[in-house]
Amino acid sequence: MPRRVARTGLLDPVSEQVHTTLFRALAVLRVVVATYAVVLNTVRWREFEHPVAGWTVVAVIVVWTGFASWAYDALSRRGLPLLVADLAVAVAALLSTPYVQSEVMEQRNASSMPSFWVMTAVLAWAVLRGWRAGLAVAALVAVIDVSVRTDPTGTTAGNIFLLLLAAGIVGWSAALIREATEARAEAERIAAAVTERARLARAVHDGVLQVLALVQRRGTELGGDAAVLGRLAGEQEAVLRGLVQGEAGRRLPDGSRRADLVESLGRLQSATVTVSGPAHPVVLDSAVVEELTSVVRACLDNTRRHVGPDAPAWVLLEELGDRVVVTVRDEGAGIGEGRLEAAREEGRLGVAESIRGRMADLGGDAVLVTGPGRGTEWELEVASGNG
Repeated sequence: MPRRVARTGLLDPVSEQVHTTLFRALAVLRVVVATYAVVLNTVRWREFEHPVAGWTVVAVIVVWTGFASWAYDALSRRGLPLLVADLAVAVAALLSTPYVQSEVMEQRNASSMPSFWVMTAVLAWAVLRGWRAGLAVAALVAVIDVSVRTDPTGTTAGNIFLLLLAAGIVGWSAALIREATEARAEAERIAAAVTERARLARAVHDGVLQVLALVQRRGTELGGDAAVLGRLAGEQEAVLRGLVQGEAGRRLPDGSRRADLVESLGRLQSATVTVSGPAHPVVLDSAVVEELTSVVRACLDNTRRHVGPDAPAWVLLEELGDRVVVTVRDEGAGIGEGRLEAAREEGRLGVAESIRGRMADLGGDAVLVTGPGRGTEWELEVASGNG
């Protein structure tokens, strides 16, 4: 089905362009089958019971071919009224057959007045309204075609089958072309956004973010008014990092059960937490993303609880082929030898359950690098194949 946008009744601009291209191809077909109808009736006009009426029908076919080709080329005119008028003209030309043709022509089951020209109205419905509407209109035209013949033959049945087949295939193919074109346009938009964001991220990281980080660090060291300035610089650095690593270009298909780990970890960014990662989405199963984010949050909670609420921490996301590695680091006093084992014996299982237990459930691993005076660093690894 065509993808609609928020503007009620309007197609995505990409779909509009696909429709325009298809209707221009249909305009060429109109000219071809209209030429065939003109040549056919020119050859046999002396057999007509009412020649004047016959030439009138031929003139209508020619004029309407030109008008319809022009009308369908503009989106503003390409609506239900035009479709109905197009079908009405085709049906009228078809219904004129018994009046125009002689009894001899009817007995040999001669082609109707418009001949194959009626198919263009059917295909217009299929392109604009889909294969179901195309089949319905094709069935209506087929019933009318049978009604104007005194003795339908196998050729008549074959032509009806081809008309139904063409309506279904054209309508279905038009929908597939629209979806493929929209998907390609969406991919190009995301690629352009990711490229631009990567360029901005490099420029910002090499300049503004480093300056803000320096101001924050020096302000904290100096204290007083400088500390306030440092805190403000840290807040602005967090906001700017959030913009650079934000949600732009990270849209996933509707109904997808996958999520972007870069975006999820980016929500943990704060004045004290620096989150860095690739400029492109790292897409995994949504459950993996949720659990991995929870593990990182648990690591940061430990930093705030044991190092201090204002202690800085860093989160680094790396995509290494078939692995995704998240490193969480702080510059605290570190964890002394035997401290984790003692906590486990005392029944405090925060590290074992919140971090290592969750990573084990994901089929991943959690490696702790720490020591007195060395800070704490968690390296969380999970296979990207889990996504």
